[in-house]
Amino acid sequence: MIAPLDHFGRERLQITDGEIALINLESARRRSWSRFFQDPLRDGIAETIVEQEQLTAQFVGDVQALDRLDALVKRLTQAEASARIALVEAQVASLTHRFADARRCLERAHHAGAASAEMDRLRLTIDQACGANLEKVLDERRAIARQGTRTQDLIALAALLVDLREFAEADRTYRQALRTYCEVSPFPVAWACFQLGVLWGELVPQPDAAEAARWYREAINCLPAYTKARVHLAEIYLSDGRADEAEALLLPAISSGDPEVSWRVGEVLIMQGRQAEGEAHMQTAEFGFETLLDRHLLAFVDHAAEFYAANGKNWPRAVELTRINVANRPTPRAFEQALDIASHAGDRDAARELFNQAKAQWGKTTPFSSSTIAKRSSYTWEVATA
Repeated sequence: MIAPLDHFGRERLQITDGEIALINLESARRRSWSRFFQDPLRDGIAETIVEQEQLTAQFVGDVQALDRLDALVKRLTQAEASARIALVEAQVASLTHRFADARRCLERAHHAGAASAEMDRLRLTIDQACGANLEKVLDERRAIARQGTRTQDLIALAALLVDLREFAEADRTYRQALRTYCEVSPFPVAWACFQLGVLWGELVPQPDAAEAARWYREAINCLPAYTKARVHLAEIYLSDGRADEAEALLLPAISSGDPEVSWRVGEVLIMQGRQAEGEAHMQTAEFGFETLLDRHLLAFVDHAAEFYAANGKNWPRAVELTRINVANRPTPRAFEQALDIASHAGDRDAARELFNQAKAQWGKTTPFSSSTIAKRSSYTWEVATA
C-alpha cells in the first residue's frame, strides 16, 4: 500500500504506508535478533540491529530499544575484541548520548585498524551533537551533501544549520531533502517533517505554531505511530486549549512507554478538570523518567529537566539535570535551557556560573550572538534570579 504526499514540490511523492512500514521494521528487527543469537559475530548483523533499534526508538518511542542495544554490546564484547566491535560500541554510546564513551571507543577502533571513513562519519555526528569543531563539521556536511544522494545527509546538514542559527537556510535544506527524495521508506520523510515542526515551533526567533502543527501532522501522516510527533502536536493543541484533540493524539502512544506521553496526558486530564487521573499520570511519568535516568542518564536528561521544571514541580532537580546535560554536550541550546531553568528556579549561583561558561565558550560565535543568552548580561541574570 502506498500513501501519497503532495506538499514537497513534487507532483506526487510516493512512500510506503507508515503502519505497514513499522510492521515490516518490527518483523525485520526480530529476524535480525534471531540471527544474532545464532551467531553474534555474523558479518553486518550487529550493525543492522543497531540501525533497526534506532528507528524503533526514534519513531515508535520504544524506550526499551536502548536496553536491547546495551545487551547487544555486552554480548559482542564478550565474544570478541576488534575494530568492528569497537565501532558498534561507539555507535551505541553515541545513540545514548554517552559522547565521551563514544570517543574512547573510536580511539580503540582506530588502534585496532578500523577504516577511516567509518570512524570519520561517526566522529562527525559526535562533534555536531557536542557543538565541537562546528566550522569544520559544516564544511564536511556541505561537501557530503553536494557529493551524495542520501536524504539523511541533507537532513543532517539542515540540523547543523539550525544549531548555527541559520534558520532560513535550514528550512530550505529540509525542504530540499523532501523535494529530492525518491525512495519509498517513510522514515526519512517523517524525520524531515518532524524537524521542520521543531524548527518552526520552538527554534526560530518568532515561532509559528500553525506552521509547526502542519509539519507535525505531515510526520504523523507518514508514520501514525510517530510518538514524538504526536507529543509535540499535542503540546500545540494544549496551548490552544484543545484538550480533547490533544488527548486523542496521545492515548494511542501510551503503550510506547515514553514517560513524556504520560506527562502530557496528565496535563490534558488536569486541564479537563480530571485532577486525580491527571496526577496519577504525572506520577507514572516521574517514575518513568527516573527509571530511564537510572539506566540511560544522558539520553533523557534534557527531557527530564523540562518535566521537573514544568509548573515548578521540582526546580532543584531540574537545575541539577540541566547542568549534567551542559557538561555532556555544552551547546548553545543546552546552555539556553540550563540558564532558563536556573533563572526561573531562583538559583543565582547556577545561573551566574552557567552564563559565564556559555560566554567563555560561545561568546565570539554567531550561535551565541543570536541566542537568548546574548540578550542578557550577568546583571540581567542577577535580576532574573532575585
